[in-house]
Amino acid sequence: MFEPVIAPSGTLLGLLQRGRGDGTLHALAAPRPEALAALNQCVLRDPRQDWQVENRSLYYARLYLDLDGPLGEIEAHLFGADDLVDEEEHRTGLALSVLGHLASYGRDDALMLLRRYAASGANWAWALDELALRDDDGGLRSLAAPVLSRFPATAEGEARLAAAVRDAYEPRPWALWEELPAYAERLRAARQQGSFDRWQRQMTPGGPRPGWGVQAVFDWAADGLRRGTPLHVPAARCLAAVAAPEDRSAILAAAAGACGEAARATALHHLVLAEPENPAVLDLIEAAGDEPAVAAYERMSGPAALDRARRWIHRPDALGAAAAALLAAGGGADDAGLVLGALRNTVRAAGPDSLRLFALVDGAGRLSIGCAAPVLRHVYRETASSHLRGRTARALAATDPTFAAGFAVECLWDCEETTREVAARHAETADARVAPRLRRLAADPAEEEDVQSAVRSRIAPESAV
Repeated sequence: MFEPVIAPSGTLLGLLQRGRGDGTLHALAAPRPEALAALNQCVLRDPRQDWQVENRSLYYARLYLDLDGPLGEIEAHLFGADDLVDEEEHRTGLALSVLGHLASYGRDDALMLLRRYAASGANWAWALDELALRDDDGGLRSLAAPVLSRFPATAEGEARLAAAVRDAYEPRPWALWEELPAYAERLRAARQQGSFDRWQRQMTPGGPRPGWGVQAVFDWAADGLRRGTPLHVPAARCLAAVAAPEDRSAILAAAAGACGEAARATALHHLVLAEPENPAVLDLIEAAGDEPAVAAYERMSGPAALDRARRWIHRPDALGAAAAALLAAGGGADDAGLVLGALRNTVRAAGPDSLRLFALVDGAGRLSIGCAAPVLRHVYRETASSHLRGRTARALAATDPTFAAGFAVECLWDCEETTREVAARHAETADARVAPRLRRLAADPAEEEDVQSAVRSRIAPESAV
């Protein structure tokens, strides 16, 4: 998987890569060839920081519709030579999702491309899921032969088929194919095998057993660490179930490092919930200062943890970052200055895409820190994460009196539905673009229900028709 190269935020490509509403508005005002070139680059080279949580497909599909964009570039990408050697979902997933939305808007060329790719492409399962939501029964039945031919009639092929049926995100195509006499027996057997595999996994769990004690839990956590699978969080839950009062000294010793790394992490995660107001537990976390200790501290939220956060927030390490996040989430009005300082320092030191900003941006909004508006506007403009930008928009709505007439308007075209919802609740209707956009969102069947509910709260029912 390649790392996306994000263009500057002031360019058309940079705006579209970020999924900003201004990207759509600028694209519609730009020369059509230039806008289509930037749009195709975004779809063919997924610009998202985290493609599993950030949305772009509906945003790009709507722009294809507005530009009446041809799909030749997407076709060449899907059926190019790279598809024969690169089976990563990330390479084609965004393009297939865009085609799915276009098909739902009535673009038959997008539907035909999805059918062709489901029949012959490497990422066929994704294409099939898109079709399961949008194609008719006849179209799906026509794919039975090419899809099932991927699974030879061998033991390995039948096992792969059973896994495909079991793990299908959308079961509709498989159910339709099972109704076809030519494939009914084979698919019925695959479905039954998948159900048996799932039942077998449930009946043969690995892990804690009745009768285990504290040392057995520590040993289980250590075994997981040796295998490269940290188990200290589930082990801490087991420890809460098996620990007796007489085990407290052994647990405290383990938390101090007497029984190894896995036992220390397990004991710390147990103690932050069992004794959240014990200063000795916080002392152990401070002494350790490593990733498991910080993760244990992040589970705390009580007064003692907040008091310690006020002392630790100035630390330049992960424990300082965790302290800032804790104050942002649970601090009071008197902590606003500390949260604002941490927000500014994080942007200055780590840039507008730092993961630490998520909690700090939320905290600035929760505490209504008006002085944070300038730095929040900077994060909004520059971050490549549409998820972070959406949270920043919510914070700006609580801190920036210019938000309703400014960023809220462009947010109506944003790629994230949660951001569009914020915009629908706050955008100033004095802007001539707002009312028509609200009506379009209200009438769009692809729009999320939460967005449409927010829209309906702003416009009269008869104007939404």
